[in-house]
Amino acid sequence: MKLAIMQPYLFPYLGYFQLIHAVDEFVVYDDVNYKKGGWINRNKILNQGEARYLTLQVNGASPNVPINQVKVGGNGKNILKTVSHAYARAPEFHSVYPLLEKVILDPEPNLALYIASSLKQISEYLGITTRFRLSSDIEKNNDLRGLDKVFAICEQLGATRYINSPGGRELYSAEDFRGQGIELLFVNSNAIVYRQYGGNFLPGLSIIDVIMFNSRQQCAALLSGYSLEP
Repeated sequence: MKLAIMQPYLFPYLGYFQLIHAVDEFVVYDDVNYKKGGWINRNKILNQGEARYLTLQVNGASPNVPINQVKVGGNGKNILKTVSHAYARAPEFHSVYPLLEKVILDPEPNLALYIASSLKQISEYLGITTRFRLSSDIEKNNDLRGLDKVFAICEQLGATRYINSPGGRELYSAEDFRGQGIELLFVNSNAIVYRQYGGNFLPGLSIIDVIMFNSRQQCAALLSGYSLEP
């Protein structure tokens, strides 16, 4: 069974969804501490020809507080308005806007659940059938930290392959995973390029940018553009 574990990110880039696509089960790592300045409550979109941050307000966020104890702030309508203005002329705007309206204006107050729901709904739009779980729902020793906690989740779910994003190469070693009877692999994405409004392509933007400029068929091709490597 192929498994991935990642913190919940707000409208992450395509590579995050390639990771979801690559596994049988995806664990939203919601019972680890919130990290300021990361991607948990913000991402980048194309706005007026530049990559600009789209930030969800949060309440009670602290490096000493688990993600699932942070609350969603009240700027959802402003985020939706920003997205609308930025992508009103995008080819898939009218197809995608109802989905984003539903996701962004979700009244769920818990940040982890809010983002987990958005990941599930966007995955469904992209045709991904991976099963989702919350880390906090998995029975384990919650005093564990780091790799020990990852291994506990893998054991509980019966993982035989652990798939990670390329950034995980600096954190994990194949030898450590082999010692647990698990094969460690990484998602290696092909070059991701598609037509935006014109001019130079701006890479690494939120999944919002991808689905605004690409049909579902085009998204499927981009989503499948990766390999799994040791």
